[in-house]
Amino acid sequence: MEERSLRITGADKTFFNKITNTLTRILIPTKIGINGLLISMKRNNVIKTFENYIQDNDNYNKEEMEKKYDTSYEAYLSSLDKYVMDSIYKKVKNNTASEYEKNALSRYYEVTSLKESEYIEYKYRKQKYLIELDYEGIKAEGKEKLIEKYNKFYVSKMDTLYKSILKNYSIKVADNTNAYDSTKEWIYTKIFHTLEEYIQNILSIKIETNYDEGIKDIVAEYEKYESCAVGKLDTRDTIEKNMILLSISRKLFTHSLPLIVAEQCYEKLLKDARILVQDTKIATKRERAYSMLINLIEDYNVKLLSTKVYWDSPKVRDEYKAFWNRYQEITKLKETNFIEYIKQKEILFIKNDMKKLQEGKTDYTKILKYYKRKLVDYGAMKQIKDSCKSKGKYIKVKEVA
Repeated sequence: MEERSLRITGADKTFFNKITNTLTRILIPTKIGINGLLISMKRNNVIKTFENYIQDNDNYNKEEMEKKYDTSYEAYLSSLDKYVMDSIYKKVKNNTASEYEKNALSRYYEVTSLKESEYIEYKYRKQKYLIELDYEGIKAEGKEKLIEKYNKFYVSKMDTLYKSILKNYSIKVADNTNAYDSTKEWIYTKIFHTLEEYIQNILSIKIETNYDEGIKDIVAEYEKYESCAVGKLDTRDTIEKNMILLSISRKLFTHSLPLIVAEQCYEKLLKDARILVQDTKIATKRERAYSMLINLIEDYNVKLLSTKVYWDSPKVRDEYKAFWNRYQEITKLKETNFIEYIKQKEILFIKNDMKKLQEGKTDYTKILKYYKRKLVDYGAMKQIKDSCKSKGKYIKVKEVA
């Protein structure tokens, strides 16, 4: 009987598949309707409990409100997850999905693929994905009142998730158990990508809605990022963009991207910028890359190292103090003699960077030669004849500072 049953099923497989596919296509709109209603209910509940949780009211027990908010948030996420699997997945499977739905499912699988190897990142990125998916749906509906109500919850929760993701990356970058870990290069890329996501998707909302008074100080840098991120970016543009992202992060993610990690990110950008300068053969492009490197050196020293409290050694700290004092002296020229201010500042940065490169293990012969030419042009280094004759042999003579 079992064999006969299998044979019958096999013979009528095409017929039964047709019926199943037809029924599924009929039921999909119903599934979407049911899930949509459920999501709407859960969304309204999470907004309500969030508003109760953040308000200052002595009549509410803060701990109890937090529990209610957490419970409603979990239920909301579950309804969104169910929508992806019940509706989007089945529509893609039955070839009735739109391009948007196909991309949504693709992103879902991209996130869930992290579960085995990077569970902590998966945990935060899945929440982020589901909330973003619903937010896109709300915006598509164009209901202004709902968007306004949802924005406060959305921005607050996204702040928490982005901080958690960056903190996870920071732990990985700060881990010095291995002398060299090639995966750190990929983590730097993830940090910059996450910062850019936040600035595009969350900071833009804060600026548009005046949600946070504390962001007024970074509006100018946000505008610099917007102008820098337009069009197709080359290596120089990408480094410059990442420099702006790091600068903004020092005000937005002080704890989740601590100074020790931000310092390593800056050093990574400096390394990339130096290599770009010494490898660029076209003079005009090399000058542009050099100008960007000088700006990066200033950002690194002024915006990061000037705030550093703990140093690896007293010697390094004292060297930086001497650099900082000279920088402060040069800054006084800004109002009276701007051209001289730019020149002296550049000389200071070049000499300081040369000292670091000469003490390091990486071969920076080309850029050191380029730096020396700059110092000679500024009159900060004397150039003796390329060679002199001694005992019948020609000996090369180096530039003298």
